Amino acid sequence: MKTLFLMSTLLATTTMAHGQSIVLGAGYADFTHTSSNDQAVVSLVYQHSPFHEATRLSAGWGVALTVDADADTHIGAGLVGLYTISDRWFAEASVMPGYYNASNDDNDLGGNFQIRSLFGIGYALENGNKLSLAITHNSNASTDSFNPGVNSVFMRYHYGF
Repeated sequence: MKTLFLMSTLLATTTMAHGQSIVLGAGYADFTHTSSNDQAVVSLVYQHSPFHEATRLSAGWGVALTVDADADTHIGAGLVGLYTISDRWFAEASVMPGYYNASNDDNDLGGNFQIRSLFGIGYALENGNKLSLAITHNSNASTDSFNPGVNSVFMRYHYGF
């Protein structure tokens, strides 16, 4: 009986969600403007412990840094939401306004203010870390007359702590 209790406790702690996480992503950016350079992109995200948790939904704050092969850079902060679909599957959404720096005029998105929105679907591993596939969209939300935007797809690894 004691062994069964210890095994179930160990299993529960290895599959439970972590409070904070670092998310590493790699993927491809598709700029919508015809003269832009589509290319590889990487991201680093920090997700703080949730400030709200319900049965299936949690909400917290996050910070994201995205850099593509031309060194175009976006850094933003905002809201992150996670929705538990089943024991292992989850959906994620976030909105992070921030600063964008185009390394050259070809990848100009119409100003330095850009909002990154994300939607992803993922799977929790037995150790509590996660894998996800996510799409993002960066846009200045028509705060500038030029607003081409960029869409990216990422494969991501969530390291919880």
